[in-house]
Amino acid sequence: MSPLRRTYRRPLLILSAIVALVLLIACANIANLLLARATARRHELSVRVSLGASRWRIARQQLVESVLLASVGATAGLLFAAWGSQALATLVSTPGRPVVLDLSLNWRILGFTAAVTFATLVVFATAPALRAMRAEPIDAMKQRDPDGSGHVPISSGLVVAQVALSLVLVVAAGLFLRTFERLATVPLGFDGDRVLVATVNLYRTGIDPAARLPFYDRLVERVAAVPGVEHAAASIVTPIGGNSLIDVVNLPGEAPTMQPFEGGRLSPRATLVNYVTPQWFAAYGMTIRAGRDLTDRDSASAEPVVVVNESFARRFFPNRNPIGATFAGLTPPGAVPVQKTVVGVVADAIYDSLRDEPVPAMFAPLRQAHVGVPQHISVSIRSAAGSPTTVAHDVASALTSVDRDLTFSFRAVSDQVRTSIRQERVIALLSGFFGLLALLIAGIGLYGVTSYAVSRRRGEMSVRIALGAPPASIIGLVLSRVCRLVAVGVAIGAILSLWAARFVSSLLFGVRPHDMPTLFGAVVVLALVGLVAAWLPARRASRIDPADVLREI
Repeated sequence: MSPLRRTYRRPLLILSAIVALVLLIACANIANLLLARATARRHELSVRVSLGASRWRIARQQLVESVLLASVGATAGLLFAAWGSQALATLVSTPGRPVVLDLSLNWRILGFTAAVTFATLVVFATAPALRAMRAEPIDAMKQRDPDGSGHVPISSGLVVAQVALSLVLVVAAGLFLRTFERLATVPLGFDGDRVLVATVNLYRTGIDPAARLPFYDRLVERVAAVPGVEHAAASIVTPIGGNSLIDVVNLPGEAPTMQPFEGGRLSPRATLVNYVTPQWFAAYGMTIRAGRDLTDRDSASAEPVVVVNESFARRFFPNRNPIGATFAGLTPPGAVPVQKTVVGVVADAIYDSLRDEPVPAMFAPLRQAHVGVPQHISVSIRSAAGSPTTVAHDVASALTSVDRDLTFSFRAVSDQVRTSIRQERVIALLSGFFGLLALLIAGIGLYGVTSYAVSRRRGEMSVRIALGAPPASIIGLVLSRVCRLVAVGVAIGAILSLWAARFVSSLLFGVRPHDMPTLFGAVVVLALVGLVAAWLPARRASRIDPADVLREI
């Protein structure tokens, strides 16, 4: 399985369910329109039956019309899918990792489209066809609904279903949008807006491992001298870089452990570790809370020292000053444990994932790296002002001036942060789009059903107006039925939303699956859409001229 598929597998399943709900809403909407059309043509169909037309022939005509409608929709859907897939690929791509999707049509895509079209046809065309088959010759003698209501129970049920499913989608969109908003505003603990990271690889240079550290020192020195660069420092890993190093903390008097993991998770005695050069904290705008920063005096021959973050100090040195405290880390079998001394405490920051709380971390001088100096290194460059990409060209020149065979690439830390939440951004945008689409479809459905009901009850409305009913009462009469349908749909949709929210809990952050403000906001939005959709037909009903209706009779 590709990394991209592995990353988006669960979100795609959720989005597939969302798309299926939108499809059901659209089916209910079209079925309602076809039901209304079949009801409006009841007189015509009854005349055909009385003249000898078979019920199957009438139903077949209804199905043929539905097939044409579904075919046009499928063709338009394929065209939109081609554009939408390209837009989705652009949305998922990053400057360093472009995503290319194969958009060519093949038998699998065409077969899937045909299957979905057929299923859609069955869903929205069955009820209207059955309605058309029930036409009776006696109906040819009738000019109005038997009860004068202008609606059928199936139509009302479809409206309720649209409202309920729309509420589920709007709630899901609200949860995902709030998740993305929370992640996008997580306090990072560092200022990455002006930081550019150059990932340098020595593979082509042939530099001896023993000479790597002096070489990296020259790189940092040359980059720091570039005009427009405020700070420059090297490190093995960078914040939100997608990788990390793990060590353990063995305090004096405790039984040493060499296992940083317990049951697949970090053990309570594990800590993140990074090896950095002086000025690394300054490059990221991190504040030293106590003690001192790492300096050039912290060489390989000097006393092993570390700077720890606040979470480290709270976990391993509670209720005491950590400055001057010592501990040992991972030690190879048979080797003497190396005691490290804490010389500083830096403010907490996010190092791995925006979803994680700050975890214990320590920072040791790169010159004292017991893991050895790697073949690749990250140089973090803080620009004096403006976007860090403005100094990229001069920094590249500085790097190649040290060794023309260097291989390196640039990426802005701000882009790195945005990339880390691209999954949440995609889910939020797509769920928001489909939520709005569901609202639009539901609104159109409510408008169509209400308009049809008003047109079928024009005679009743005109009589009421002729007898002195004020326009407000006519509007209230129309809106009352819509409000009942919306209320029932909202009640069912709220229950479905609370039940379905548990399936997306792992994708949420900073918001509970059963978030009442989100549910309440979705109900308000849906109610407003229903009110607007019903207001126009209700207002038109209040302006019916009884004289015009009487002339039509």
